[in-house]
Amino acid sequence: MPVLDPQLVLGAYSVGVFPMADDRDARDVYWVEPKRRAILPLNGFRCARSLRKTLAADRFRVTADTAFAQVVRLCAESVPGRPETWINRGIERVFSELHAMGFAHSVECRDAGGQLVGGLYGLALGRAFFGESMVSRATDASKVALAWLVARLRVGGFTLLDCQFQTAHLASLGAVEIDRDAYVALLGDALSGIVGAASGIRESAAGDFGALDRGWRLPTGTVSGPPSGKDIAQLFVQTS
Repeated sequence: MPVLDPQLVLGAYSVGVFPMADDRDARDVYWVEPKRRAILPLNGFRCARSLRKTLAADRFRVTADTAFAQVVRLCAESVPGRPETWINRGIERVFSELHAMGFAHSVECRDAGGQLVGGLYGLALGRAFFGESMVSRATDASKVALAWLVARLRVGGFTLLDCQFQTAHLASLGAVEIDRDAYVALLGDALSGIVGAASGIRESAAGDFGALDRGWRLPTGTVSGPPSGKDIAQLFVQTS
């Protein structure tokens, strides 16, 4: 089994394949290409009234790319009901490298005391974001992180949010399953115009993960600078 390196992983994602491990201590990974793929249409995120209230109340302090390693580690922890994880140390290492290169990103949720209580991480390539894992150690923390991610991707010009495998939790938030051919077509569109993993990405072809932090427009006016939870909730009110 070849050692995971960033270019190998970027090349795999560009053709719809991703790595997983049998458990945290597994030395090797295997490559997965599901026949049925879960995606979350960026205009189809279901933001329930209760979630909009949680967002607007700023119950969590939400940030991006401030604690990438900690989010991955939290996602990899064993918890009751899920004693094993597919995130082995090789996957953790290569995603840390991809984060340093600007391809991998995290969204973090902290409680009032500043403790990390949830979040998610994934890989951005072209106009596609491949969600890897999300975690919650407080009620609604992962839902809030996902809402902020969807807002970030929409503002940043992304066209595809890949969720890999469908779950009841993701389905309740708007994720749908599509067959491989439909997924490949969406992926091809999201990656159109990129030079290639080895050469980098043309600026015009890539989504902008940081656009949300610099200001954006709502029907009710322009948000300048980093948004509040109320701004994120308003985005989903206007487009739901």
